[in-house]
Amino acid sequence: MTDALARPGALVLAATPLGDARDASPRLRELIATADLVAAEDTRRFRHLASALDVEITGKVVSHYDAVEGERMPGLLEAVRNGSTVLLVSDAGMPAISDPGYRLVAAAAAEDLPVTCLPGPSAVTTALVLSGLPCERFCFEGFAPRKPGERRRWLDDLRREPRAVVFFESPRRVADLLALAAEVLGDDRRAAVCRELTKRYEQVRRGTLAELAEWAGAEEVRGEVTVVLAGADVAEAPSIDSLIPAVQERVSDGERLKDAVAAVATGAGVPKRDLYNATLAAG
Repeated sequence: MTDALARPGALVLAATPLGDARDASPRLRELIATADLVAAEDTRRFRHLASALDVEITGKVVSHYDAVEGERMPGLLEAVRNGSTVLLVSDAGMPAISDPGYRLVAAAAAEDLPVTCLPGPSAVTTALVLSGLPCERFCFEGFAPRKPGERRRWLDDLRREPRAVVFFESPRRVADLLALAAEVLGDDRRAAVCRELTKRYEQVRRGTLAELAEWAGAEEVRGEVTVVLAGADVAEAPSIDSLIPAVQERVSDGERLKDAVAAVATGAGVPKRDLYNATLAAG
């Protein structure tokens, strides 16, 4: 065990397999068997994982999903204070990455309680390396916004993002998102759609946004989806006139003109005053 786990009392975040139980690390197997308390996003899926690994759970198992995270926190912190090893796991991948966990880590750190992590599978890094896109620098955006106006504003902000962008999306909404992304970011922007990573029906589709939007619109996409978007080529800034519709869209959704201009101009790398004046002139 690590030094952090050798001391009495520790909060341990552990990455769990995305789909194939064989990706579980030996340290994860050991912690499942020895932890005094396990906080699992889905207790049934955690018990299924333990069974698939042929590991007997000896500690207490409690649920730890979004709705009960605040309620569970005092008891979990108290357990660590009293010398227990508390194992925190999400359904798949790494806790706190678009899953419950960071609030508990922050609270434990604020009390200077021991916190450590068992590294392992992550849909974010798995999708990045499978995308075939440059990913020396990347940013993670969590789940794509659901509401149309928020989606468009979010994509507007990514126009000039030079890093690769990775995010999660519902299979039911991925076709609409790709079509909108092609409209906002350009048909030729490259991307990859990664589906059911490490599972039996794993699929990675690579191409331009236009090509991926056509594929997703014609095929029923199923399973868990992670999208990787190529970084923008920022060598040439877009024209002021081409940005006016993005400003008008934000204003129609209730944003102040000044704020809309600032957001679009910053994302596109153009002068705010020029964009503001052009938008006023366009009516």
